[in-house]
Amino acid sequence: MSLSGKKSPDLGEYDPLTQADSDESEDDLVLDLQQKNGGVKNGKSPLGEAPEPDSDAEVAGAAKPHISEGPTEGYPSEPLGGLEQKTTSSIVSYVRTSVFLLTLVISMVLVLVCAFLIPCPPRDLHSTWSRHLGPQGGGDLSPLELADVNGDGLRDVLLSFVTSRNGSAIGVSRPPAVLVCLSGMNGSTLWSSPLPEEARDITCLDLMPGSVAGTICLVTGMHKMLSAFNATSGKAIWTLNPNYLSNGTLAAPGVVLPDVDEDGVRDLVVLAVGESQSHYGSTNYGSKICAFCWCLAGQGVRGRPVKYNIVGVGNLIGPQVYITANGAVYILFGFGNIQAVTLRDIFVQAQNRDSAPPSLQTEEPEWEKRRSINLSELIDIYSQPTPGYFTDDQTLDFLLQIQDGVGMKKMMVVDGDSGSVIWNYTAPCHLKRTPTTSAVTSDQKSVFLFWAEGLPAAPSNSDVILGTEPPSLHHLYLLHPAFPSILLDLANATGTVTAAEVGINDLWKDAFYVTRTTGPRSRGHPAPLVVSKLSLRWALMEGQMVQLKETAPKIGRGELRRFLSRIKFVDSPLQVNSF
Repeated sequence: MSLSGKKSPDLGEYDPLTQADSDESEDDLVLDLQQKNGGVKNGKSPLGEAPEPDSDAEVAGAAKPHISEGPTEGYPSEPLGGLEQKTTSSIVSYVRTSVFLLTLVISMVLVLVCAFLIPCPPRDLHSTWSRHLGPQGGGDLSPLELADVNGDGLRDVLLSFVTSRNGSAIGVSRPPAVLVCLSGMNGSTLWSSPLPEEARDITCLDLMPGSVAGTICLVTGMHKMLSAFNATSGKAIWTLNPNYLSNGTLAAPGVVLPDVDEDGVRDLVVLAVGESQSHYGSTNYGSKICAFCWCLAGQGVRGRPVKYNIVGVGNLIGPQVYITANGAVYILFGFGNIQAVTLRDIFVQAQNRDSAPPSLQTEEPEWEKRRSINLSELIDIYSQPTPGYFTDDQTLDFLLQIQDGVGMKKMMVVDGDSGSVIWNYTAPCHLKRTPTTSAVTSDQKSVFLFWAEGLPAAPSNSDVILGTEPPSLHHLYLLHPAFPSILLDLANATGTVTAAEVGINDLWKDAFYVTRTTGPRSRGHPAPLVVSKLSLRWALMEGQMVQLKETAPKIGRGELRRFLSRIKFVDSPLQVNSF
């Protein structure tokens, strides 16, 4: 009798009739369990020895219930199901890994394509360059304009000058002039166009808003030239017929107006000036005939000249467009004193009409009261020059410079609200005229820039004598309203600074300062012309601090540098007389 036939008491009495069946099923169960556990295969142990019938595994296996549907001999069903699950899991894992790697490769390819094919915006770092344009053949005017003509996001430099005579130019009554466009990135020449006469002014703007025409540059000459140039190519679009100016000459740049006739193109008014003649043929000095001509940017002059008799002494002021709070449009101009004429009057007379468009019907009652008794179209008004925000009242203040003794100039900031002087300083400067400019920061303040001769780093009440440097060397100084007792010496230049403009790099929140300088003339040699560009944010960090007076507590260089490093420049939020 084998131990495999023993039963536990709780399984009932021993029955000899069922012993055979029981022994057979128990043997099958033991074999099945041992095969599952890897202990027996085909009745043998892994080492080739027969299993012991009294083993605990056999007894435990006999006590556990087993449900089986009679698997195929030698190929149990349960291990086969486990193999199918493992195979499915391996396929899913492979697919997931492949998708991940494929996504990673595609992403890397896209990054590389973007890096090489999509150009990065040009970074105007330091943005300091100088361009020597050679000698110029004379001329006291220094037109300078900034505009993005090549679409790279950086404003380029446009200027005009009279070229020097050469051997082939003998017999020409006046040296030829040229209009040049320099790249704002590095100062290289983008294009140049010849001009029939010396240019008085260059103004670049979008005359047809919303169209694909792009930027147009208006060039006003010394005598009768008024031309529009394509800013991208430098080719002339149209030129004013000088016959419209009669005996007068252009006195100022064209004044850009709103699109009064609503034809999609902004209009222009140009001012020509000539001396008035008496009945006896002699010239009546001090009385001038000012004629306004109504122009269209793309079609030349339309209408007849409108003449006004102006009495005054001094340089021409204006013309300039002014829009009152009520929306009335006036043209300001004059000699010595400023007068105004409504744009409605100019339009009606130039177009020979009885009425003006609705946009010109508005009047300013307080201005209209100033008309003289004879109901002249001219209105006498008062003036006010470099605007910027110095105080916290968000009202434009003004930087002025006046002569203060021999070789000295007084710089002052006038409060735009009260008219009182809120900052002033006297500096050595032998130049008769020096350009002053301003730039607006993101905190709605303005920095003011002006030229003077070298200032000492110590306060002016010390023993240091002002003006010890040669008069030919001039320094660019910057005044920030947050530190009124300090000036920053940003740069210096030899020669005469004849023009300067400030532009904004919107992408990098930086401002750049462009100067036009003529060097000293020597015998037999004309003055050289130099155009330079300077990044203000870079210059702020590199500039030298000039202490105008002692303050308590004393302002340290580290504190000032931390403040200057956070400055960002933006376009002016208030564009005077813009449309």
